[in-house]
Amino acid sequence: GSQGFLISRHHGRRGHGRICPLSSQRMGFTFFIGDLRVFFPYDSIYPEQYRYMCELKRALDAKGNSVLEMPTGTGKTVTLFSLITSYQWAHPEVGRLVYCTRTVPEMSKALEELRKVIDFRVEVLAKEISGSGDEASPAGLAAGHILAVGLSARRNMCVHPEVSKEGDRERVDEMCRQLTAPWAREKGKTSGCAHFEKYEAALNHQSQLLETGIYTIEDLRAKGLEEGFGWCPYYAARRLIHAASVVVLNYQYVLDPKVSMAS
Repeated sequence: GSQGFLISRHHGRRGHGRICPLSSQRMGFTFFIGDLRVFFPYDSIYPEQYRYMCELKRALDAKGNSVLEMPTGTGKTVTLFSLITSYQWAHPEVGRLVYCTRTVPEMSKALEELRKVIDFRVEVLAKEISGSGDEASPAGLAAGHILAVGLSARRNMCVHPEVSKEGDRERVDEMCRQLTAPWAREKGKTSGCAHFEKYEAALNHQSQLLETGIYTIEDLRAKGLEEGFGWCPYYAARRLIHAASVVVLNYQYVLDPKVSMAS
């Protein structure tokens, strides 16, 4: 049976695809499931992870639905990200991945795991291009990068000096709307929010807000306070999800119609 074996960059198992080992200094390896090259950022893969990937690929190929379960601690997150981002790379038409979590720390952890996957892919592709003798090195999406963002409630993303001090979610939402509502801004009934104004100005200049990269809630908040950016992280994230390949957010944004509509 297949229980107990590992697929690694040092050895493979017959019938489980082609293994592409890398240099001994680099962690990670690539392998094929059918005609799909998978970029995996660790040196070994558990049998549960491989079977999970195979079932994911089967569902994607069939354009169907899938309900999968893996034991705790067997690396579900990196397995899913490795397979689906590899599938997106091979089939750009499949669209974005929406990954749901329960808490903000879980969101940040997921995005950091995604960063490992994409950093590994970019490194592998860069070395292959360098080894081919091609002088023109691609950048951005062509180099294997993606745009991925996290989206949470205003309470978790706000950087306004006063509003961000509030701890109650509904109060933060109310104060934000009072500062950003069109009727209030047009009539001069509020001093406004400088971060929201910078966001609006960036859109008016057709700014993409951010280049490719993987941005956690903390990363977006830092951009909201950084000179040269300074826009509202919450509204920026809402904008960026339309261009992102991967979006990580609270499951309520998908399951709760009221929250989904509000976002």
